[in-house]
Amino acid sequence: MHNPLAIKNGRVIDPSQSVDRVTDLLIIDGKIAQIGHLDQLPDNTKEFDASNLIVSPGFVDIHTHLREPGEEHKETIATGTAAAAKGGFTTVCAMPNTDPPLDTRSAIEFVKNKATREGTIRVLTIGCVTKGRAGIELSDMADLASAGVIGFSDDGSPVVDPNLMRQALSYSKGLGLPIINHCEVLELTNRGSMNEGWISTRLGLQGIPNSSETVMVSRDIELAETTGGHVHIAHVSTAGSLELIRRAKQNGIHVTCEVTPHHLTLTDDIIMSTKAGQDIYAPLTAYAYDTSAKVSPPLRLDSDVQAMVAGIEDNTIDCIATDHAPHSTIDKNCTFQEAAFGISVLETALGSTMSLFHDHGIPIPILIEKLTAGPTTLIGSNLGTLKERHQADITIFDPYASWVVDPSTFVSGGKNTPLSGKTLRGKVVATFLSGTKIYCDPETFSNDSQRTIGAT
Repeated sequence: MHNPLAIKNGRVIDPSQSVDRVTDLLIIDGKIAQIGHLDQLPDNTKEFDASNLIVSPGFVDIHTHLREPGEEHKETIATGTAAAAKGGFTTVCAMPNTDPPLDTRSAIEFVKNKATREGTIRVLTIGCVTKGRAGIELSDMADLASAGVIGFSDDGSPVVDPNLMRQALSYSKGLGLPIINHCEVLELTNRGSMNEGWISTRLGLQGIPNSSETVMVSRDIELAETTGGHVHIAHVSTAGSLELIRRAKQNGIHVTCEVTPHHLTLTDDIIMSTKAGQDIYAPLTAYAYDTSAKVSPPLRLDSDVQAMVAGIEDNTIDCIATDHAPHSTIDKNCTFQEAAFGISVLETALGSTMSLFHDHGIPIPILIEKLTAGPTTLIGSNLGTLKERHQADITIFDPYASWVVDPSTFVSGGKNTPLSGKTLRGKVVATFLSGTKIYCDPETFSNDSQRTIGAT
């Protein structure tokens, strides 16, 4: 039992209730007790001054790679959840491409127990679609569901066999859980390592065409229509895929999708360390072949990025998910072709997302919805809200604070980010899980004696 906590004078934004106003928030026994001006406070109430800050539900990430078990040299549940808290996330959904994969009840229970003992935030689990993620035989989906998974995915690998995907969608429909597919036709990817285009040609790298994604997105939409199952398209990256999803939704097909911060903000130009429209014959710099920008699906063209931004604006995209994919230095300190796919995102997600507000004028409440109510709607939880009597998972941030990305300061074991040295605007000030402070920004509090936070 902790002392009551009053968060005062913040701009409280809760899309789940259409709340957006400067007011106060009272937390008692780890739950939201009241939203509104607080004239009188219970005895022993601690106060947090949130003046000029935004107070929102804790962010929820439905696509996180925690790497444990099996690849603890890249990330652990302890380091990954601490990084999430620093990034404003109070809940993450652990992807199952671990070693061993999360295809059995015992594997699911291992992650849940480990998270309870060593995690900073709440960890939900996603089970495998197929045994061993081998794409041959369905996992025991009913047993995984009873163990508490919030969906099924072979992420990192697509479900290649269309008949198996059809069976998975049919079976999962009865369980009320989504199939989360990594949409990639491997024959079209053809061992490529970046987006197919003039930059891949200039760099002499095998390109990955947009069709490698859109062909499978089209297939999965058709199968969702046939079965009535719920297919969730992970990390959508192409304008073509998004248009297919938009039409499917208009036709009542149960399809949802997510987009990552990097596919919303970065293009394949960054791999060549150049800018769109620059002379393609200009000499390459020492920053070309940036392996930290190698990710699957690859960073695409500016036209695809603009399509993703439009998908946020018109609500075709249901949520923003990090696809946090930490790697060790050796995984990236090699040739581009040999480098691992993936970007460490949890600690930069807010700053990247806020660029849609600063650069495109997308209202902050829309962006918060994509980080809170949007993902929780998909996984059927009561998280991502500041409704009374719900868990007091809260993120407080300054949307205007500028900071320079320095991977050496990352809490995550993965320092692999193409944003190193870049200036982002939007910084998490404090994160609360069930009313308990799990992170506060030391610079904010050391530089502003007006802010106070009670011990929790």
